[in-house]
Amino acid sequence: MKTLMVFDFDHTVVDDNSDTWVIRCLPGQTLPDNVKNSYRKGHWTEFMGRVMNYIGDQEVSPDRVRSVMETIPFTAGMADLLTFISEQKNAIDCIIISDANTMFIDWILHAAGLQAAVDRVFTNPAKFNDLGYMEVQCYHSHDCDRCPVNLCKRKVLELYLSEQVEGGVEYERIFYVGDGGNDFCPTSCLRGHDVVMPRRGYTLEKLLAKLKGQEGEAPLRPRVLAWSSGTEILEELRASMQS
Repeated sequence: MKTLMVFDFDHTVVDDNSDTWVIRCLPGQTLPDNVKNSYRKGHWTEFMGRVMNYIGDQEVSPDRVRSVMETIPFTAGMADLLTFISEQKNAIDCIIISDANTMFIDWILHAAGLQAAVDRVFTNPAKFNDLGYMEVQCYHSHDCDRCPVNLCKRKVLELYLSEQVEGGVEYERIFYVGDGGNDFCPTSCLRGHDVVMPRRGYTLEKLLAKLKGQEGEAPLRPRVLAWSSGTEILEELRASMQS
C-alpha cells in the first residue's frame, strides 16, 4: 500500500505567502489603502481578485507577474523532500491543497523543476483574461463553518480519498503537512496511524496544542509531529517507508 503526502503550499512548501509575494511585481511594491483595506475575514479569494485587478490596471504584464512569482523561496529542505517524492512515485502519492491559485503554484513548481513530485493540486482556479488581467475564482462552496468560504480542505481531502478508494487505491499512511488555521479542519478526517505535521511556531501547531488541552473534546487521532524544515519531514517519511 502507498503513502499519501498532503501539503499546504504557502509557508509550507514555500517560505512565504505567494498571494502577498505577487505585490513585488508592482513598481512601488505596495498596494493603495483602498485595496489593502478591502479585505473581509474569510473572503481572501475575493480580495485577491481585487489585488490582481489593481496589478492589471498598472499594466504589469503576465510575464512580469510570472517572473516575480518564480523568485519566491522554498522552505528549507522542501526541494530535497519533493525530489525524493518524485523518485518514489511507485510508493508515494502527493497532493497539494492550498488557498493560493493554480497559476502561482504551477509556475513556482515548474521553475524549480519539482512539478513531477505532485500528482494533483487542489486550489483556486486562475487565468489571464483577454486584457491581461489575472482572474481568480473560488475553488468550491461548502457548508463548513470552520473554513474560509472558498475552501474547506477537509471536504477536498475526504472527496479525494473516497475517489481513490473507488479506483482501488487505499493508503497505508497519510502525512498532512501544513502551517495555518485552515489546515486544522482536515486533521479531523485522519486516522490513528496517520501523521499530522504542523510547522513549528505557526498557527496549526498552536491549534493542535489547544485541542490536546481541552477536556471533553474528541481526541485528535493522528500522531502530531512538528517540523521546522523539509529535512525533518523527509527523515520521518523515510523511516515510515522502512518500518
